[in-house]
Order: sequence, then C-alpha cells, then structure tokens
Amino acid sequence: MLSWHKSSYCGTGEACVHVAAAARDGAVRVAGSDAPGEDHLIVSPAAWSAFLRAVKAAPGVREGGRR
Repeated sequence: MLSWHKSSYCGTGEACVHVAAAARDGAVRVAGSDAPGEDHLIVSPAAWSAFLRAVKAAPGVREGGRR
C-alpha cells in the first residue's frame, strides 16, 4: 500500500500535488489533489529529482517553493 503525502509547496485550500514512493520498485507516483491513489503518473526517482531541481531553480520561486 502506498502512503500519499501532500506537497509542502501547497497552501491551504489550493489544488495540490500528492506524492508517494514505492519501496519495492523505487518509482515515484504523482497525483492531483482530487483523488490521490486513483489516476497517477509514475516516474523514476531520477526524473522526480530532476523535476524538483527545475522547480526550485525557476525564476520567482521563493524558499519553500511559493511564488
């Protein structure tokens, strides 16, 4: 069973991203806030790390990820 976690970049009442990592295969699951665990995207740990680096480096993103 996956343990879904709400992104720390989300504010109260906002549409958010939920993330779960599977220990068995190491893949990262990414889902919208509507129904985490139902429809989700599966990416490799390397792809997820690259995505996070890109988001953190984006112009206008403050510490903690908020614009």
